[in-house]
Formats: sequence, C-alpha cells, structure tokens
Amino acid sequence: MLIEQPPHFYRLLFPEARWRISIPGQKTVYLTFDDGPIPEVTPWVLDLLDRYNIKATFFCVGDNVRKYPDLYRQLLGKGHLTGNHTFNHVQGWKSRTSFLLKNTNKAAELIDSPLFRPPHGHMRIPQNLALKNAGYKVIMWDVVTRDYSRFMNPQQVLDNVKKYTRDGSIIVFHDSLKAEKNMKYALPRAIEWLQQEGYAFELIPDINSISLPARQTAYI
Repeated sequence: MLIEQPPHFYRLLFPEARWRISIPGQKTVYLTFDDGPIPEVTPWVLDLLDRYNIKATFFCVGDNVRKYPDLYRQLLGKGHLTGNHTFNHVQGWKSRTSFLLKNTNKAAELIDSPLFRPPHGHMRIPQNLALKNAGYKVIMWDVVTRDYSRFMNPQQVLDNVKKYTRDGSIIVFHDSLKAEKNMKYALPRAIEWLQQEGYAFELIPDINSISLPARQTAYI
C-alpha cells in the first residue's frame, strides 16, 4: 500500500501538491498516464479512451514529444490535457535541484502546461519549492496501478484499481512499453468497473494559479 496509495505522512511533505480532487455532489476519478507519448502504446490508449468517451491527462516526457510531435498533437486534438514529466524522465532524488528545474524547463519548451508530475513521485522539498516558484503545479496521485512492474500480473493491476480507488482519486497508468501488457488488460476493465461503480471521469484542472477553481476541493 505504500506504493499503490501514498501514505498520509508522505503527502504532508508536499501539502500544495494535488493527490485527490473532489467535486461536490459528484463521484469523480481522474485518469492520468505517464511516460509517453510513444507510437507503440499511446495510439491504443487514445483509441480506447475514444471508445468510452473519456478524456485523460497525459504527463509527457519531453524527449518523447520531441521525437513524436505528430502523436503529441493528436493527443491534444482529441481533447486530452498534458503535463510535464521532465525532458529525460529525471528522478528528483538522484538529481540536483538546478538540474531538475533545467530539465523540466526544457520539456516545457514543447509541453505548454503548468502541470508537473515528478517521475516515480520522487522529489525533494527544495525541488518542490523551486518548481512552485517557477510556476509549476505539482500533480501527484491517489492510486498508482503499478502496471509497469514486472512483479505484477494484469489481474493484480486491475485489483489495485478496485481496492484503492475512492472519490476524487487521481489514478496513474503508463503509456509505456514496460506497462503495455498489464495496462492493456487492466485499463478497459478498470474503466468499465469504475463506470459500474458510478464514477464520472474528469480532466485534471489546467491550473494557472495557486488555487483550484472554486467548485473543486483538493485533498491530500
């Protein structure tokens, strides 16, 4: 559970980050995807989301956007949102603050979004402050499916969604080669289960200020 649903003490390290977003009077979840876009996986995800008429937020690696600009434009053209996932999938715990910020700004030249998600959720407090001062809004998650893990089978990934999702959950899948097998099994089944449970699918707010829109309440 320390991985699938980050514990309260970890969320308190970054209180201004968004972990859950609740809309009053509506049972809501937010589908997000990390690490793309790539031609081997992302088009399949886009077709599936079209089939269910769902919009999602994609936290893109800048170098992938550089390599596949048409795919990135296709993603935006379908009405999905994007966020910054650094240019080279940089892990904060292994990097100097100045390097992480420089790499994030490099990605921002291709990804026009204030939303930022640190790869692996790894970030140090000084890095969080530097990103905030640079105008980024950190979006974490409430449920990570672990679709990328070689130690998880597809059914276990689906079970993670069923076990940990709650109102306002930001859910993470990956449009990556490592996650492809597990994700392609779990994602459509997760969508159908969430629909049966009465959840509405929303986009992560495209936040341009330090506060969320008035109709939304953020939870750590």
